[in-house]
Amino acid sequence: MPRSRRGSGHRSRRRSRRLAADLGLLVVAAAFVLPLGWVVLSAVDPHAGLRVKIPDGFTFGNFDAILTPDITYTPLLNSLILCGGATALTVVCAALAAYPLSRYRSRLNRPFLLSILFATSLPITAIMVPVYALFVRINLIDTMQGTILFFAASQLPFAIWLMKNFMDGVPKELEEAAWTDGANSAQSLVRIVLPLMGPGLAVVTVFAFVTMWGNFFVPFMLLLSPDQMPASVSINDFFGNRGMVAYGQLAAFSVIYSTPVILLYVLVARRLGGGFALGGAVKG
Repeated sequence: MPRSRRGSGHRSRRRSRRLAADLGLLVVAAAFVLPLGWVVLSAVDPHAGLRVKIPDGFTFGNFDAILTPDITYTPLLNSLILCGGATALTVVCAALAAYPLSRYRSRLNRPFLLSILFATSLPITAIMVPVYALFVRINLIDTMQGTILFFAASQLPFAIWLMKNFMDGVPKELEEAAWTDGANSAQSLVRIVLPLMGPGLAVVTVFAFVTMWGNFFVPFMLLLSPDQMPASVSINDFFGNRGMVAYGQLAAFSVIYSTPVILLYVLVARRLGGGFALGGAVKG
């Protein structure tokens, strides 16, 4: 067979595979875009339903109906307190736990990391019954601080694993230079390591916050008072409590509910794309 004919056949097969891959990606993209499109369009649709359609008329009545203290403001404030407090506690504890794992060698490092990895695979529903019984016994049930502690504890295993991997990318030579100038380990962690692993801190922060922000089961089990329920639980009130679903109000609430997560990502997006770029610093 002539070489030109073989080459054209190879290019044709390559174009076919590329076309099939593009079509597959379009199908996956449509699967993600359609629900988002329904949320945005239904939020301004006075006659919203389950179908994705262009609204007959635009209205902000759905937002006016839900922008009340009981429906939106109080649940969102509770969510910010719970997830913000638990995220801060998770990041601090993960940094303190990851630092010795990254900087000091021990026979227990690998078993400890494997135990952490195993803890991340435990389904949270499997441990909620003993956790609920424990919280009742120690009077932490129906308290914001108890839920924050459990949120942080549930996120710590994977946060430590991530933080340790990012911390390994910061050269130890920079710390040794700080130690020579009289800094101790705590000072080198705060002033050298953490500022240089900004992308790692951003990843852990966003991952922990987003995971807790969308968690329904934990606050539903540990919080009993309606005035302490976060938005992830109060959104359930839109689903058929009165025999029908208010789709327009549900979509409007979903838009507002998603806003803090989007804002958090926008705030840390510049750090997410950054690299360490420490080669010149080490050589210098």
